[in-house]
Amino acid sequence: MPSIPNDFVNYKSTPVFTPDNIPKMFLHLHNTRAGVYGKIIVITGELKFYGFAERRGDIEQEVVIRQAESAISPPEYWHKVEFMTDDTSFRVDFYAQQDSDIVAENRSERND
Repeated sequence: MPSIPNDFVNYKSTPVFTPDNIPKMFLHLHNTRAGVYGKIIVITGELKFYGFAERRGDIEQEVVIRQAESAISPPEYWHKVEFMTDDTSFRVDFYAQQDSDIVAENRSERND
């Protein structure tokens, strides 16, 4: 599993997702934005992370993320998640290079 570079900062987080409120896109193949790492943090239960080498490719990794654990999705990486238990809850923290336009844009949105 990749790690987030030291000069990257958390610029945005999702709400806590459960089986009742998860946006459908998370359950289907999608990718992380260019220049952005996603850190998936499981709060309760278990979640399975599927990683794909390319958009229409085969699964290249399956990782079960348990309560209080996390996994990293690197920039532009195709992936999806699957709830393993009914009580699973998680959020995603997004990280970008601290001096990037992505971080600057999100700071200005927070101040508006």
